[in-house]
Amino acid sequence: MVRGRGPVRFGPSAPEVGLPVVAELGDVCAAAVGRGEAEPVGGSAVLREAACGYWGRRGHRVRAEDVVAAPGAPLLLFALLAALGGDVLMPRPCPAWWVPQVRLLGRAAYSVPTPAECGGVPDPYALLETVRRVRAEGGDPRVLLLSPADDPTGTVAPPELVAEACEAAVAEGLHLVSDETWCDTPHAPHGTVLFSPAERRPDDVTVLYDTVGALLPAAWPAAVARFPATPAGAARRTDTLDILTALGAFVAGPVGAAAAYALDEPGPVADRVRAAAALHGRVAAAAHRLVLSSGALSLPPEAGRHLYADLGPLRERLATLGVTDSLELEDHLSHRLGTPVPGGHRFGEAPDTLRVRLSTGPLLGTTPEERWESLTAPDPLALPHVAEALDRLGSAFEELSEDAPLTQDAPPSGDAPRSQDASPSGDAPP
Repeated sequence: MVRGRGPVRFGPSAPEVGLPVVAELGDVCAAAVGRGEAEPVGGSAVLREAACGYWGRRGHRVRAEDVVAAPGAPLLLFALLAALGGDVLMPRPCPAWWVPQVRLLGRAAYSVPTPAECGGVPDPYALLETVRRVRAEGGDPRVLLLSPADDPTGTVAPPELVAEACEAAVAEGLHLVSDETWCDTPHAPHGTVLFSPAERRPDDVTVLYDTVGALLPAAWPAAVARFPATPAGAARRTDTLDILTALGAFVAGPVGAAAAYALDEPGPVADRVRAAAALHGRVAAAAHRLVLSSGALSLPPEAGRHLYADLGPLRERLATLGVTDSLELEDHLSHRLGTPVPGGHRFGEAPDTLRVRLSTGPLLGTTPEERWESLTAPDPLALPHVAEALDRLGSAFEELSEDAPLTQDAPPSGDAPRSQDASPSGDAPP
C-alpha cells in the first residue's frame, strides 16, 4: 500500500443525489440555524416521532422509545454493532462503508455470495454454509447485514429471497440489521415490490435508514434506526445510546429540524423524491444499455443511483491495456471518465475481479443549473449535457470491447484522482 493512500479515505464518498436542495428543506434548516443546542443523543422527541410517522405510513407500528437517531448511518451502525457483539456476515458485494465499521470494532467480517438475480441479500444456502464453517473454525457469527434495495448493485431483492435469507439467519441465531436507505428510490415504484425483513421477523430485525439516501443532501447527515419492541430490543437500544453518548454522536440542531421535516414527507419533499428516482432511473437505464453493448455484464438497475458492471468477459482486451484487476480498472475508468469509478475491491470483491460501480449523479450535469434542467426536462436524455456525458461513458466502454482498435482517446480535463491503494477496504474472508 502506498503510504497515505488508505482504502477508506480513497473509497467511495457519501451518497450524493447531484440535485439542488429542496427549497422548503433549506428554509427549515435556515430557520433553525439560530439554535445553539444540539439534538439530544439519540434524537429529539420530534425527530423520533417523525421517524415513527415515516415507518407508520409504510405499515409498521413503531414507538418513539424504540427509535434512535445519529449523525449519519456509519456512526449509527458502528454503535449498533458494538452493542450487538460478535462477528458479522454480509452479502458480497456490499456497501463500501460497512466493513470499516466492523474492522474498527476489531470484529471479523465474513462475506456471503449473493444469488444471480440481485445483490443486497445473501444466498440462503451459502449463508447457512458460511455460518457453520465460521463456527467450526472458532468464529462467533451473531449479526447479518443486508439491504433489500441495494447499493452498490442498484437492485431490489425479490420478497421470497428476503424471506428465505431471514429465516435461515434466524434459524442460526443471527440478529438481522436491515439497511433500508434506498427503499424510497425505486425507479418504477408501481412495478417494484420492496420487502423488509422486519415484515417477516419483527422481533429479530433492527432497521437502519439513512435520510441522505432520498430525503436530505449528503452534507446534512442524519440516520435513524428502529429496534424490536422486545426486552432484548430495548436493551440493545440502551447500549447503542450509551455508545453514541461516549462518541458525542449527536445530530446537529438545524439538521435535526430538517430531518424531522423531511421524514414527515410533506408535498415538496415527496415530489422531489419521486422526480429524482424517475430521473436517476432513466439515466441508469441508458447507462446500463451502454455497458451491455460493450460485452460487459450488469444487472438491470432498479433503485438508487448506481449500477454495477462486471467486465470479466472483456478480461483479454483489458489486459492489453494493462488492466488486470479491479484496482487497475478503477484507475483506468476514473481517468478516462474524469469522475471516480470505484472498483469491486471497495465492495468486498476479490481484487482480481473486474467489477466497478457506476454512479448516475455525474451524468446529470456539472453545475446546479444543468442538474435542475435535468430534473425538470420532459426528456432529460435529450439534453446536450446529459447526452454528452452518456456518450463519454459509451465511448469509454466501447474502447474495451473486443472489436475496438488498440487506441485510447485522451482523458478529459480535470481527471479524477488516481487511487493507488491495492488493499481492498471491503474484502473479507470468503
